[in-house]
Parts: sequence; C-alpha cells; structure tokens
Amino acid sequence: MKDNFRGFGLLKESHAFIALQLKVSSNSGSTVLEKKSQTLRKNSPLYKVLLHNDPVNSMEYVVSSLREVVPKLSDQDAISIMLEAHNNGVGLVIVCDLEPAEFYCESLKGKGLTSTLEKDN
Repeated sequence: MKDNFRGFGLLKESHAFIALQLKVSSNSGSTVLEKKSQTLRKNSPLYKVLLHNDPVNSMEYVVSSLREVVPKLSDQDAISIMLEAHNNGVGLVIVCDLEPAEFYCESLKGKGLTSTLEKDN
C-alpha cells in the first residue's frame, strides 16, 4: 500500500480556519482519498472603549451613565474610570470585541459623554 500526502488547503469560515489534508492511498489499482481536517481558531481583535474628560456633566452623572451602559462595572469601577478621565483626560472603560465596544461607545455618546474606540495591541 502506497500513501501520498497531497498539500494543505485553508478554508476561511468566519473567524475559524479549516486546515485540510488529503491522503491518497493506492491499493491494487484502486485509489482511496481520505480527508483530515483540523480547525484553527483565530481570535478576533479587541478594542478599548475610552471615556474622555467631561467638563459639562457632573461626576455623579458620568458614574451613573457608566453603570447604566456597562452593567458589569461596579460602583467603584465606574468612579475609578470617571476619575481617570477627569485627572488624565481619558479613561479606559472596557476592552472587548468590536461589536460590544461599538455599542458601549455609542451608548455613552447617547448620554452626552465623549467616547472613542481604539484597537487594543
């Protein structure tokens, strides 16, 4: 029985890549094809949601807005983010996938706050 491996191919399926390897076997004049596949996951890039200093709204309003928009933030987390933005000009709200990051950013803007996205390294 003679076995030959014929190349690799990559198929893109959303964020997953499928590695294909074909195995060709020869046995008494007949050819048998075997397919092996392996899924390789590619992590999607992460994005930072940034809150910029807000000289217009009260600190309490900024904290309550952060808690409403990003429910998993504790009161202390929201206060820390607000103070970071107040003292440094910008504060990191959350790092997450693009779709939720866009949602958080737009929701903060909808509350009158200045927010931007930045790709995480």
